[in-house]
Amino acid sequence: MKPAGYSLSQIWLHWVIAALVVAQFVFHEQIVAAWEALEKGQPADINLLVRSHVIGGSVILALTIWRLLLRYKRGAPALPAREHPALKGIAHFTHFTLYALILILPLTGLAAWFGGVQIADFIHTTLKLPLLVLVALHVLAALYQQFVLRTGLITRMVRPG
Repeated sequence: MKPAGYSLSQIWLHWVIAALVVAQFVFHEQIVAAWEALEKGQPADINLLVRSHVIGGSVILALTIWRLLLRYKRGAPALPAREHPALKGIAHFTHFTLYALILILPLTGLAAWFGGVQIADFIHTTLKLPLLVLVALHVLAALYQQFVLRTGLITRMVRPG
């Protein structure tokens, strides 16, 4: 049986991971500069923002694993009953892909940074844009559900149920 809503832990993890992902995008220029310097054999400025990016990615990875374990153990509420099957399919695909990306990006980032794995850097860099697009789609879909379809969907992610 599916729960009626998300637990407080699931809600907290959602918003903390979301904030960390946004921070990774906003403050990524320093790590890009450090990476490019290292690739050229030059000394890199390993400053607070570079370290924060590495630590932030590691925290995202750990929190995402925790969130997936909670989801497996507790479950997630069903999508709105009156939602069109095509929208439900898109929602499932988007959620699955978001989870996959927020696992793959930190793993490839760590492999590139600590292991110097070039293919990991390529994957990490390439998957940034799809993650950004899916996050935007996720936000727009939630707003559409809340304000156009009036399903109360956002309430599930702000109030435990």
